[in-house]
Amino acid sequence: MSAHSEKVNFIWSVKEVLRDHYKRHQYQDVILPFCVLRRLDCVLEPTKQKVVAKAATIKGDLDASADLLAHTAGEPFYNASKFSFATLLGDQYHVAENVHDFVNGFSPNARDALDKFGLANQIDKMGEAGILYMVVQRFAEIDLHPDVVSNLEMGYIYEELVRVTADLSNEEAGEHFTPREVIHLMVNIIFADEDRLLTPGRISTVYDPACGTGGMLSVAEEHLRSINPKARLHLFGQELQPESYAVCRSDMMLKAQDASRIVFGDSFTQDAFPGEHFDYMLANPPYGKDWKTIETDVRKEHLQLGMTGRFGAGLPDTDDGQILFLLQMISKMRSAEEGGSRIAVVFNGSPLFVDAPIGEKPKGRTGNVNSIRKWIIESDLLEAVIGLPDQLFYNTGIFTYIWIVTNRKRPERRGHVQLIDARELYQKMRPSLGGVDPVRRTSWLCRVSGVVAADLVLVGGGRAIAER
Repeated sequence: MSAHSEKVNFIWSVKEVLRDHYKRHQYQDVILPFCVLRRLDCVLEPTKQKVVAKAATIKGDLDASADLLAHTAGEPFYNASKFSFATLLGDQYHVAENVHDFVNGFSPNARDALDKFGLANQIDKMGEAGILYMVVQRFAEIDLHPDVVSNLEMGYIYEELVRVTADLSNEEAGEHFTPREVIHLMVNIIFADEDRLLTPGRISTVYDPACGTGGMLSVAEEHLRSINPKARLHLFGQELQPESYAVCRSDMMLKAQDASRIVFGDSFTQDAFPGEHFDYMLANPPYGKDWKTIETDVRKEHLQLGMTGRFGAGLPDTDDGQILFLLQMISKMRSAEEGGSRIAVVFNGSPLFVDAPIGEKPKGRTGNVNSIRKWIIESDLLEAVIGLPDQLFYNTGIFTYIWIVTNRKRPERRGHVQLIDARELYQKMRPSLGGVDPVRRTSWLCRVSGVVAADLVLVGGGRAIAER
């Protein structure tokens, strides 16, 4: 068993302590936030006593001195509580009170993430059940310091925990987790042949309107640094699911990214970045997203703002709004004069194939994806569509498709759309990801990545449609 699998299994073994007090699908309510807590605790451990000593000299609200304490910690966040996981074990009779003190001692940016877990309620629940001390004890036994567990591996651990919980609760894990192989492919494609990434001093921006636990943003950063270690990349994201948001925001803090650029809320009704534009955009929006609850707001913008808003090109049926995410991203493209933007988004077959021919509408359907597709193609924004192998996403065997959208096509590619059939370009692995070493996982689609990225860079010319 790999070291990665051992860590995941050890963390997940906390369920044995929770078993009599939590239902199986509720295990993540404890395990995920305590995994984040332990990671933060390990990162802050070297400067912990300095921060506590500095906090003791500050009169009044510590939050007003957040920058000073963060500087003392040497991180974008801090913890001014006298407690750590180690010292929490010194008093089993007041453990709930002390854990609350420990959590409340974090800086405001860290507390914002932890609050989304509903952690205070879980601390009280476990305290009353008499199991809180055992949970703290179990997590204190694992070292999650970045010198021991890299940011990349920590991302895998978070995602594996989310996957296991989704399996237990019969949820679609694809709603929470995009396989890293697919993300690597998408990142390789949008960064392919991008000389501006190597420009000294340039700050590039990446945006994900449905960022989940932040996997796409993290891989984009890792890839760019592998190309140019001095490159600067600012990551922006928005997420509606509280737990996923909390993991993503925490992860960004640990990477020394500005965590305020990860925002909680609905991208459609609470756009966190109105009027802003980005160099690159990535997304794996939820498939079959029902948007009836926000229909009034979306239709109002569609009717009142038209093409000056985000949804002027049309609206899909209310039972599947995934293509709305693409319209959201297109609205945030830089103008061609400013250098333009590139987008990679992964969809199921619905945005490609739904709707009858133009002019014919099945009974009961009011949306029109045809008009959206037509506008994207006639605006010469669609560069390629890549058909991926099935069995890539958890709990589903559906085929998925990556759309590459850009307003900065090379001259020889203008007026053309490339269709790439990559359904057979894969290396088969065991059905379950549980226990698979991450190094092996990342090789699953390496063949696809190399072939597709090369095709997008090298294939062009006079073909109206180039198939590879």
